[in-house]
Amino acid sequence: MNKPMKQFFIRGSMTIMEALKQLEATEKRILFVVEGEDKLVGSLSDGDIRRYILTQCDLNGPVNDACNKNPYTTTSPYDSLNIKNCMINLKITCVPVVAGDNTIVDLIFWEDIFKADEGKTAADIISMPVVIMAGGKGTRLDPFTRVLPKPLIPIGEKTIIEMIIDSFLVHSVNHFYLSINHKAKIIKSYFEELEPPYIIEYIEETEPLGTAGSLKYLEGIIADSFFVTNCDIIVKANYTEIVDLHQKNDNDITLVASAKNFNIPYGVCEIENGGLLKRLTEKPQYNFLVNTGMYILSARVLEKIPKDTFFHITDLIETVIRDHGKIGVFPIGDNAWIDTGEWSEYKRAMEKLGS
Repeated sequence: MNKPMKQFFIRGSMTIMEALKQLEATEKRILFVVEGEDKLVGSLSDGDIRRYILTQCDLNGPVNDACNKNPYTTTSPYDSLNIKNCMINLKITCVPVVAGDNTIVDLIFWEDIFKADEGKTAADIISMPVVIMAGGKGTRLDPFTRVLPKPLIPIGEKTIIEMIIDSFLVHSVNHFYLSINHKAKIIKSYFEELEPPYIIEYIEETEPLGTAGSLKYLEGIIADSFFVTNCDIIVKANYTEIVDLHQKNDNDITLVASAKNFNIPYGVCEIENGGLLKRLTEKPQYNFLVNTGMYILSARVLEKIPKDTFFHITDLIETVIRDHGKIGVFPIGDNAWIDTGEWSEYKRAMEKLGS
C-alpha cells in the first residue's frame, strides 16, 4: 500500500463532519472505524456518510451511528482472485486484512488488484448530456473578465470550462450544451480552434435569461435527465452515484450540496423575554449543506420554465416544490467543491489545481 494505514482509521466518537474532512484528505472513498490498538469496528464509506446525512439531517452525529458494523474482511494469506470478485460483486473499493483478534494489519485497495482500466463496467458510463451555464459576465472576477469570458479563465494550463468538461469525460460523456451570452464569440472561437473530440452545441441567449431561462430552449430536444452545472465550479465527486440517486428516487431535480463548517470567533448571545440572556455560547460552530451549482434535471421540469423570461434555477426549484415535485440532495464534502467565481476562491483553486 502506497499510503500509511493510520490515515484511513477513524474513531467512532468523531463526528460525521470530521469524517468527511478526513475522507477528503485521504483522497479515497472509505475509512475504517477502529478502537484500541487498531481493532476493526466497522467501515465508513462516502455512501454511508451520505445516507446518514440524508436520513438524520445531522452533520454532528457520531461516526458509530453511520458506519457499517459488518464490513467484508480477509486474512493473510489471501486469494487475489477472490478479493477481485468480491470487490466487483460487493462494489467495495478497499478490503482490510485482519489478524485473529480483528486488528487491521493491511489494506487492499482497488488499484492494488486492478490495472488502470480493468474493472470498469457499464455502471461507470454516464449516458446523459451536460449543460454548462456559461453566459454570465463574471463581474466578481473583474478585471480578468473585461478581456476574457469567465469560462475561459485559466487554472494552470487549462481553462475552467475544460476542467469541468474533463471531469465528465472520464465517465464517457461526449455531448455538451453551452449556454452563452457574454463574449459568446470568443467562447465559440476558442472551441473551434481547440477541435475537441466531443460534441458541443450552443444555446445562445440574445439577452440574459438568468441561471435557468435558457434551459427552456432544450424542451423537446432533451428527452431524459441531464446534468446542469455553473461554469465557475469544480465538483470532485462520483458522478455515477449522483445519477444513481436521481434515478432511483425518480427526482425532478437532484441538487449537489457541499457540507460547510462555519466558526464564529466570538461568544454568541441567545436572549429571551425582552433582552434577558438565556445562554452564552463561546465560539460556536455551525454546519450547513450549501448549494454548489451542480444539478441533475429531469426533462419534465423544462415545461415549468417560462419562455423568453429571466428565470433563475432557484425559481425553478421553488416552482417544483410548490407543485409537490421531488428535489433530492446529494451531499459532498467541503473540499470536493471549488468555486472559482470570486478572487479568494479562484486563488484557492490555483493553489489546489494549478500547475
